[in-house]
Amino acid sequence: MGSPGARQVRSGRLAGAAVVILLGLCGPLAACEYIDDGGRPTPSPAARSFTDPVLPRDPELGRTVTGEKLDAWARAVVPDSQGQSFYESHGLVKAGESRTEQTVQLPGGSYAVSLACRGTRRASFVVKNGNAALVELTLDCANTRVNVLQLARDAVLAITVSANNDANFAYRVSRL
Repeated sequence: MGSPGARQVRSGRLAGAAVVILLGLCGPLAACEYIDDGGRPTPSPAARSFTDPVLPRDPELGRTVTGEKLDAWARAVVPDSQGQSFYESHGLVKAGESRTEQTVQLPGGSYAVSLACRGTRRASFVVKNGNAALVELTLDCANTRVNVLQLARDAVLAITVSANNDANFAYRVSRL
């Protein structure tokens, strides 16, 4: 049997070995990442990077243009669709100004109304069939929006564009 001192050394070695084995087994678990329900690893707070996913805006789109530059911009933002184009217009509205135009008579059917503006802020568009507003939209400039309309019978649309700051506008009404 051995002395009581030998027993203490042996039990100390066993306790030390148990701690080493426990650390060896649990150590890799501490380095694991948690996988959420989506199957994507959740990064640790130190590994997160914050980036702005929005692409920088073209600074030229914040400036209004005239002449050939306006014509080229309008063709690019509201291109001729595969359908039949019934009406298109583009121009400049001054700050606080409102401009209303009417389309030609449109036969009943489905139409795409493409609206765009260019300037420092926003432009508002209202598309009416008689007294009924079909589209009421405030659009951030440098964007294009397409709205689909269903006209039950022949109609003449009134399109009003307004802006608080100078803005170019373009729109096209095409049959789908």
